[in-house]
Amino acid sequence: MDWTRFAYVVAGAGVVTSFTDWLFAGDWIHKRFTYPEIWRQGSEAKAIAITALLPFLTSAVFTYSANRLNVNTVHNAVKLAAAVWTMGPLPLILTNAAFIKMHRVFVASYAIGWLVKLLIIAVLVGRFLR
Repeated sequence: MDWTRFAYVVAGAGVVTSFTDWLFAGDWIHKRFTYPEIWRQGSEAKAIAITALLPFLTSAVFTYSANRLNVNTVHNAVKLAAAVWTMGPLPLILTNAAFIKMHRVFVASYAIGWLVKLLIIAVLVGRFLR
């Protein structure tokens, strides 16, 4: 594996998917389609700082896994992203929504956000990793 390309893919995907997190589960949806008693009160700066690196972790693990599985086309990387979404984030989000008070709009947006995040990483992996 070309580690320089790996670093570029992870950095690029991490930055772009940070924005998708903000878009699909960020401020606008958080204020309008959530229940205030669910969220911690006060400043969110600490939580944001702690979770800011998670899109980079997701990008790194997906990129490394795709490389180890010899996924070398955009088409195959997208199929891998769909499989990962179906076995990981989607069931987790739906299970949480069944037991935790979450607005349907937030659940749908959060699930779609995860799919978009994985698809962005997959396209970058398929296009630039090899």
